[in-house]
Amino acid sequence: MLHLIIADSELELVPKKLQNHPSIISYAKRRFKKPDEILLDSTYHHTALKSLKDGERRGRPDIVHLCLINALESILNKEGKLRVYVHTRNNEVIYIKPETRLPRNYNRFVGLMESLFKNRLIPKDLALLRIENKTLSEIIGDIGPDAVFIMHENGVLMSPQSFGRKLNEYSSPVVIVGGFPHGDFLSRVEGERVSIYKEPLMAWSVVNEVVINYESSLFC
Repeated sequence: MLHLIIADSELELVPKKLQNHPSIISYAKRRFKKPDEILLDSTYHHTALKSLKDGERRGRPDIVHLCLINALESILNKEGKLRVYVHTRNNEVIYIKPETRLPRNYNRFVGLMESLFKNRLIPKDLALLRIENKTLSEIIGDIGPDAVFIMHENGVLMSPQSFGRKLNEYSSPVVIVGGFPHGDFLSRVEGERVSIYKEPLMAWSVVNEVVINYESSLFC
C-alpha cells in the first residue's frame, strides 16, 4: 500500500488579513459568498496576495486539484493500493476515500473544497472527504509507515523506474510531494530525500511518475 501525502499545500480559505481587500470583496460578491467562505486563489487575488510576506506561493488550489486527479484516477488507486492525503499550510489534513470521484472542472472543485472547509465532512452520509486539524508529523505517525520518502529537487537522483522498484521493497511506504509552486517545505519533514529528474518538476508530474512507476513495479 502506497501512502501519498500532498504536503504544505497552498489550499486555504481567504485569511482574515485579506478579507477586506477590494479584490477579495468583489470576487466574493460575484460568487454570492462571504469573503471568509472562499478559497484563496492567486488567479483572482494576486493583488491582495502582494500584501502577504509569502504571497508569491499562496493561493494555489489548482496544484492540489491536478495532483488528486492524477492520483485518484490511477490504476493503483482503482486496485485499492493507494491512499491519498492533503496536508495544508495551516496544518489541516484532508482524508480522501479511494472511491472518491472529484470534479474534473476546476471551478466545481473549488466549490467542493469551500464546502469541505465549512462543513468538515462531505457528504455526511458517506464521508468521502473529511478534514481534521493535524500536522504533517502527526499524519505520518498515524499511518505508521516502514519508510518515508520526500520528493525534493535536492534529493538523491534516481530514475522514476528505480524509485518505483525501491518503493516496492516496503509494505507501507509514505511518499511526500510538496503542494506548493516553488520554495521549500514549511513543515519539518524527516525522511529520505529523492529526486526523479535533473530539473524541478511540477507537483502533479511528480505524483504521476511516482504512482505509475510504483504501479508498474507492483503489478509486473
